[in-house]
Amino acid sequence: MLKTPVVIFTSLSLLLSLSCAGDVKSRSCSDVRQAFTTKGFSIHNVPHQEISGEQLRVCSQGYTCCTSGIEDRLGQQSKEDFGKLVDENSHTIRTIFTSRHKKFDEFFLELLDNSEKSLNDMFVRTYGKLYTHNSEMFEDLFSELKRYYTGGNVNLEEVLNDFWSRLLERMFQLLNSQYTFTDDYLECISKYTDQLKPFGDVPRKLKAQVTKAFIAARSFVQGLMVGREVANRVAKVNISPGCSKALTKMLYCPYCGGLPGLKPCANYCQNVMRGCLANQADLDPEWNLFIDAMLLVADRLEGPFNIESVMEPIDVKISEAIMTMQDNSMQVSSKVFQGCGHPKPTGIGRSARGISDVFNNRFRPYSPEERPTTAAGTSLDRLRIVWRTMQHSVIDIKEKLKESKKFWSSLPDSICAEDEVTDPDEEQCWNSHTKGRYFPEVVKDGLTNQLNNPEVEVDITRPDTFIRQQIMTLRVMTNKLRNAYNGKDVYFQDSSNQILEVGKFTSYIVFFFFFCEILWFTNSSKV
Repeated sequence: MLKTPVVIFTSLSLLLSLSCAGDVKSRSCSDVRQAFTTKGFSIHNVPHQEISGEQLRVCSQGYTCCTSGIEDRLGQQSKEDFGKLVDENSHTIRTIFTSRHKKFDEFFLELLDNSEKSLNDMFVRTYGKLYTHNSEMFEDLFSELKRYYTGGNVNLEEVLNDFWSRLLERMFQLLNSQYTFTDDYLECISKYTDQLKPFGDVPRKLKAQVTKAFIAARSFVQGLMVGREVANRVAKVNISPGCSKALTKMLYCPYCGGLPGLKPCANYCQNVMRGCLANQADLDPEWNLFIDAMLLVADRLEGPFNIESVMEPIDVKISEAIMTMQDNSMQVSSKVFQGCGHPKPTGIGRSARGISDVFNNRFRPYSPEERPTTAAGTSLDRLRIVWRTMQHSVIDIKEKLKESKKFWSSLPDSICAEDEVTDPDEEQCWNSHTKGRYFPEVVKDGLTNQLNNPEVEVDITRPDTFIRQQIMTLRVMTNKLRNAYNGKDVYFQDSSNQILEVGKFTSYIVFFFFFCEILWFTNSSKV
C-alpha cells in the first residue's frame, strides 16, 4: 500500500532534480566565455556562472556574467569598436579627397611643366639665341604661375603685367640695338605699355584666360585639400560619457546578460548612433554647400576656364605678340622716343635695318607642323595626353563629390545597416533590455533633435567646439570657391597653414555661433 506514495515522491524528486539541473545550465556563462575568447578578450575574471550584478553601472543589475571590472573594459572596447565603425564607414569619402587631391595636383603640375617645355622647344627652334639669351623671363613666368597654384601669395595680374613689361624692354632693345638704354630709360618704356599696346590685344586676352583658369584650378585643389582635412578630423569622434554608456549598453550588455550572439535592433542602433554622431550630422548642411561649390568650379574647369585652352597655345600666343611688336616696331619706337627722349647711339654703327633683317629671319610665324620632336613624341602631344588624363580626373572627381553629399547625416544609417552590427529580424534582436522588438521612435539627426533621444544623454546646449570650427572652415572655403566660380581671385595662405589659420580665425567667432544656435533653439522650443 505504500508503493504508490513512494513512486509519486520519487517522481517529484526526479522532476525537481531535472529542474534544478536546467536552472544551473541556464545560469552558466560558458557561452559568454567562449564569445569573449573568440573576440580575443581575456576571460581571466569572467565568472563560470552568473553572479549578482548589483555592482554594475550600465548593464542590468540582475544576475550577470560580468563583474564591474569587466564592464569597464567592455566600455573601453565599445569606444574602440565605435571608432572603427566610423573609420570604416568614412574610409571611402576620406580616400576620395586624399587620392583625388593627389592626382589632380600631380596632373596640373605636370601640365605646367609640359607647357613650359613646349614653349622652350618652340622658341629655341624659332628664335635661337635671341630666346636663349633672354629665357630667364619665361622661366620666371612659369615659376610664378606654379607658385600661385601651390598657394603662394602671388598676384597673377602683376605677374603677367611684369612679364609683358620685361618682354617689351628686351624687344625694344633688340629692335633698337644701335642705341644705348639706361635703367631709367627702360623704366620709362614700361610706362607706355598700356598706351602703346605693342603686343596688340594678346596680353589682355591672355591675362583674362590665365587668371580665370588658374583661380579655378587653385581653388579646386585647395577645396580637395580642405575636404580631405575636414573629413579626416571629423571622422575622429569625441565620445561623450553619455555616448560611451549607450554604446556599452548596445554592444556588450547582451554578453553580460548571457546572450552574446544577440545583435542590436536596427532602430535601437540608429538612436544610439544619432546621439553619438549628433554634432557630425550638424556638419552636413555646410558640407553639402561646400560640395555644390566644388561641383560648380569643376564645371568651370571643363568649360570656359578650361586650362588646356590657355596653356596649350600659350607659346603660340606669345609668339604672335612678338610678331605684332616686330610689325609695329617703327611706330612703337617713334612714340617711345617722343615720350622718353632720344637715346644715345652706341657708336658701333650697326643700322636699325640690319637688326630688322635679323628679326625678319628669326622672328617668323610659327606653324604647328614645325614643332620640335623628341623620341617620346612632341611636347604638344604629351601636353594633350596629360590634359585628357586630367580632364577625365575632373569628371571622376565630380561623380565622387556628388556621392559624398549628405554623408554625415546618413552616417548612422550606414553604420546600422551593416549585418555585423545589427539584426534585421525585428523580433530577434537586442532592444536594450532583452530579446524582442524595439518600440521607441527613431529621432531625427542633428544636435537639437537629441533632446528626446531615449538612448543617449546629449547636452544640446553644448555643441562640439571642434566640429563648429570645421563648419567654419567649410564655410570659408565655400565662399572662396564661389568667388573662383565667378572668376574672382581669392587669397590663400600657404597650403600647409591653410587649415591652421582658418582654425585660429574660427576660434574667435565660434562662441557667437553657439550663442545664436542655442538662442534659436530656446525660442523655437517656447513656440
